[in-house]
Amino acid sequence: MMEKSAVPNTRLNSISLWVLSILRIAIGWHFLYEGIVKLVDPNWTSASYLLESRWLFSGLFHRVVAHSGLLQTVDILNIWGMILIGLGLMLGVLARYAALGGIALLALYYLANPPFISSTGAFLEGHYIWIDKNLIELIALVVLFVLPTSHFIGLDGFLKSIRLRARKPIPESVPAYEASDGTLDEQNKRLGRREALRNLATLPVLGAFTFAALRKQKWESFEEKLLADSPDANTGATIRNFSFSSLKDLKGKVPKGKIGDLEISRMIAGGNLIGGWAHSRDLIYVSKLVKAYHHDQKVFETLKIAEACGINALLTNPQLIRVINKYWRTQGGDIKFISDCGYGMDPLKGIELSMKGGAHACYVQGGIADRFVLTGRVDELGECVETIRNHGVPGGIGAHKLETIKACVEAGIEPDFWVKTIHHVDYWSAKPEEEHDNIWCTNPDETMAYMENLEQPWIGFKILAAGAIHPKVGIPYAFRAGADFICVGMYDFQIVEDANLAIEVLGDKSLKAERHRPWRA
Repeated sequence: MMEKSAVPNTRLNSISLWVLSILRIAIGWHFLYEGIVKLVDPNWTSASYLLESRWLFSGLFHRVVAHSGLLQTVDILNIWGMILIGLGLMLGVLARYAALGGIALLALYYLANPPFISSTGAFLEGHYIWIDKNLIELIALVVLFVLPTSHFIGLDGFLKSIRLRARKPIPESVPAYEASDGTLDEQNKRLGRREALRNLATLPVLGAFTFAALRKQKWESFEEKLLADSPDANTGATIRNFSFSSLKDLKGKVPKGKIGDLEISRMIAGGNLIGGWAHSRDLIYVSKLVKAYHHDQKVFETLKIAEACGINALLTNPQLIRVINKYWRTQGGDIKFISDCGYGMDPLKGIELSMKGGAHACYVQGGIADRFVLTGRVDELGECVETIRNHGVPGGIGAHKLETIKACVEAGIEPDFWVKTIHHVDYWSAKPEEEHDNIWCTNPDETMAYMENLEQPWIGFKILAAGAIHPKVGIPYAFRAGADFICVGMYDFQIVEDANLAIEVLGDKSLKAERHRPWRA
């Protein structure tokens, strides 16, 4: 006869099994949801997460991203691993194996980006110095692996009872109680039905998940269709055309060239958007908007994507030295820093700051050089170039006006490279007044003709006229105009598409015939 002291333990054990079963189902729901969301999103890839890795196996994770076929395999395994683990935990079928798979997957996530390496640390939701959401869920799955519950609520228990009944009419696990109104067999049948219903309780949960997912998808599809079918004058083009490529669409790596001994990609990332210098004409709020968008972590993500595309250089102002150095230090980044040495109207001070900040190349910013030429200080530009060279890095001169380049050449200044604006002027807001912040190369044909005869490499910038010209037009135009490198300001979601355009243009055999200036890098 059972002792009274054992009754509370039996009840506690039952309650524990219910609580643990609910925990298992909740984690299964999470895994299943994450897997399905990634499955239905054609742009999802694990690349950005892997690129952020900077701990034990960061080199391996980065190599995965560098090979599109391997990345695609990892993405497929990740998606279907989540879905199968989620189904196993939620339904309670092969639940211990599902828990083990979940532990392995979460361990990889944790190793890729542990919270104690995170640049944002405890200030990032879900990261608590040593503990993050991945580790918490991993520990919960360890508990579920050690204390399995799928025999209590789940298909594992239902399938086990079927196997037992196939062997014996009355399973040994069913206790023999006397029925008050019938036979022992009838009582056992009642207990068997009750156990079967409990084992199958996960099926309604899966049904609820499916219903909720379909309702959500139905509403989102309806909303998208409604907006796309009924566009207004302001949003129609955006709704129909706003899409961007992910790293899995990358067609290769952007080719490289050299300025002196410095090897840099033919496409260079521009820093104006990152720094908040948007050149947005009369849209005065845009600079603040893009600066708010580009918090440190977003800048890191942007530079990581650029490096994955083969873009290994960033051209920007010394004001971004802090974030560039933080990127190198905390993210393991490798991008080259080309500084415009802009520091008021004091390029020597800008050079000093840039070299302390680890610049790989420097040049006198275009606006400063234009001003120096206008005020008769051309010789000082030559002194700046020599100062830069004395630091052991290539030195250049920038310009918006072609007259600046001509004045330097006439003065006998031979920089290691030029940084000159180049774009066509066939866009609606183009006017021949640079002061209006809407045009940066007023004489593109003359610029092409003059630059054709210069021996130094040429970095073409403002090639999209600060967003007025589509990359499909601006990128080939600049290379065909004679630029050896192009500097392009890009948001994170534009980088892959722009890199593909550069790769396509540089691989086009007709480029050599259409380009009159020899490659100088």
